[in-house]
Amino acid sequence: MNRTPSWKLVLLVIVLLAGLVYALPNLFGEDPALQLSTRSVKWQDNIVSVLTESLSKENIQAKNIHIESDQNVLIRFKHTEDQIKSRDILKHTLGDEVTVALNLAPITPKWLMALGAHPMKLGLDLRGGVHFLMEVDVESAIKRRMEGYLGEFRSELKNQKLRYSAININMDKNNDNEILSIIFPDKLTRDQAELGLKKLFTGELEVQAATAELGTQLSAKLSQRTKQEIKNNTVEQTIITLRNRVNELGVAEAVVQRQGVNHVVVELPGIQDTARAKDILGKTATLEFLLRDDENDLNSALQGKIPPGSKLYYDKNHRPVLMKKRVILTGESITGAVASADSRDGRPSVSVHVSGAGLTNWKKATKENRGKDMGVLYIETKVGSDKKQKLEETLISVATINEPLGSRFQITGLSAQEAQNLGLLLRAGALPATISIVEERTVGPSLGQENIRLGILSIEVGMGLVILAMLFYYSFFGLLANIALLINLILLVAVCSLIGVTLTLPGIAGMILTVGMAVDANVLIFERIREELRNNLSIHASIHSGFERALATIIDSNLTTLIVGVILFSVGSGPIKGFAIVLCIGILTSMLTSVTYTRAIVNVLYGTRNIQKLPIGI
Repeated sequence: MNRTPSWKLVLLVIVLLAGLVYALPNLFGEDPALQLSTRSVKWQDNIVSVLTESLSKENIQAKNIHIESDQNVLIRFKHTEDQIKSRDILKHTLGDEVTVALNLAPITPKWLMALGAHPMKLGLDLRGGVHFLMEVDVESAIKRRMEGYLGEFRSELKNQKLRYSAININMDKNNDNEILSIIFPDKLTRDQAELGLKKLFTGELEVQAATAELGTQLSAKLSQRTKQEIKNNTVEQTIITLRNRVNELGVAEAVVQRQGVNHVVVELPGIQDTARAKDILGKTATLEFLLRDDENDLNSALQGKIPPGSKLYYDKNHRPVLMKKRVILTGESITGAVASADSRDGRPSVSVHVSGAGLTNWKKATKENRGKDMGVLYIETKVGSDKKQKLEETLISVATINEPLGSRFQITGLSAQEAQNLGLLLRAGALPATISIVEERTVGPSLGQENIRLGILSIEVGMGLVILAMLFYYSFFGLLANIALLINLILLVAVCSLIGVTLTLPGIAGMILTVGMAVDANVLIFERIREELRNNLSIHASIHSGFERALATIIDSNLTTLIVGVILFSVGSGPIKGFAIVLCIGILTSMLTSVTYTRAIVNVLYGTRNIQKLPIGI
């Protein structure tokens, strides 16, 4: 007789019920929604009525407005068109202090949410949005580091009172390494410098001496460890800055992740304005605050006689302005920036908050130069059509210092859009290196819905064909295999939902492949039972032998596929990872359902009965 212990049956029922609970949220769907979050203040008591009134003026009716916390509000809509239109309305109504993010809010019952049951997140190809593959110019970061060492070398040689004839940065013969070269007047000075610099920059630079025609030369280049650290830090800092900018753009569930050595993938679900997304994400910009040079003649500067310590700039209207080179404040000291309206005349402006090391110098400089003009220089690095970097410097504002400035002040002279963009960039921080977009894809929301429809249809058709084939070939035992197949799909969706898998088109392909592969184990078991019956073994002995002897083959065939799936997940990226993780989970759940659940059902139905014929097909 074949029997399954009661404790095992109870455990299998509990696992199945848990699977149903965690797979169930995927049936309810999602509402297009807006996620509102404040940065510093709490919501007013009448915020719901304020939001309702603002939307009603534009004939938009929200499905539900829910205050989730002191700083978060969720607004649900019936249609995507209302969601997108409401975003623009509320951005204008609530101002820059509130982040308005597009979102999809699950329509999952509260009792399921309380159990931690959430639907699977949908990838870009199913929700719609924009995908960027960005290349980080890590070489520019290495060049800046070498320029930094150039200044440190000068300071160190000055401290040691060692004279040198020349110091510069050149490329080596292979044109792949920058070398810092110093020429000394004699060998003794060179040797003293070599000893001191090697001690100071141990592990960072490779310092070595070489004889040169003009005397003696000392050369230094970055060690491989330092170069790798610079590259890694540059890419990681770029990812952090891009995430900050994505948050400021107001995109929920965005993906910003590293790919390869110097590439970053950015996926923005729900975003269709690719021009603004590229403009904000790709800008390498910062600010400098300079004093106007009133002591020298502007006309002389225009004729090429620019005095030392000054530089000629042009404002937004292309008018020349002579400014002093000395920087009294940089964008690095700015810790907060919000687009607002000037309290005096209502013109667009950016309210700036300064803190850190630069604040003391800022207060001192504005106090000493009261009554003089100060300019705000906007510095942006762009990549031209020839792929070369171009530095653009524009005076966005020139104003008189009427009183000493503290940690908070305003920048004026901007359009509304310029003020918004500048505030966003200053809040998110400057990129450590220039980035260029090497790949761009846009998926419309309607295409995403079509992908979902076709994906579900593929699973239904694939599963339907498998079910019919199993019923035709294995009769009642084919029905048992189909029950196990349904249980497998339930457990697969439940596990994916529980661990937070993001479902993409390749993930759906992994599900379809799992459906096709899941019945392989049952085919092996059923064929083994048939073989034992043909060898005149009893029905109960054939069932026992079929499950026992087919197990090794099932494990072997699934293990090889599982190894391939793990390798794909390890070395792949993006869609490949999504396919691999769904495939691996599907293999594990199919082994559980095809062997354990099928055997338990067969044992319950036939384990204790005296039967003359087994309904296992022809």
